[in-house]
Amino acid sequence: MAVHVLTINGKQQAIDADPEMPLLWALRDLLLLTGTKYGCGVGICGACTILEGHLPVRACQVPLDQTAGKSYTTIEGLSMAGDHPCQNAWVEEDVSQCGYCQAGMIMSAAALLHRIPRPTDADIDEAMSNSVCRCGTYQRMRRAIHRAATQRSAA
Repeated sequence: MAVHVLTINGKQQAIDADPEMPLLWALRDLLLLTGTKYGCGVGICGACTILEGHLPVRACQVPLDQTAGKSYTTIEGLSMAGDHPCQNAWVEEDVSQCGYCQAGMIMSAAALLHRIPRPTDADIDEAMSNSVCRCGTYQRMRRAIHRAATQRSAA
């Protein structure tokens, strides 16, 4: 066991856990931030995507011993009121079906819009290509990202 000091959703956290514990389990089991989901456990599906700074990372692939001094944002911290443009657009475009992958997809979309404020379909397809939605909501997700981009530019 070791103490790992990192920032989660703008708040410094000291997590006393095994250095090899994936950040995903520290978030879910120790900090009770359950919006980040376990999907495949090998970093392929994207359900556990969070932001490190503004970059999307797979929380299941980040051991706690690599988190010291870093800052992470989970779906809970994207917007305290739940009204981030991506979150609003997801609702307005009725993207979710089962909803399991959606937090990870929203985090990937937020990272994309931070990097490219007005993405093309090709930009969206590339940024979201490593996120798996078993319900197949990809067309609605693309529309939601375009809507979020428009909302962000209008704000």
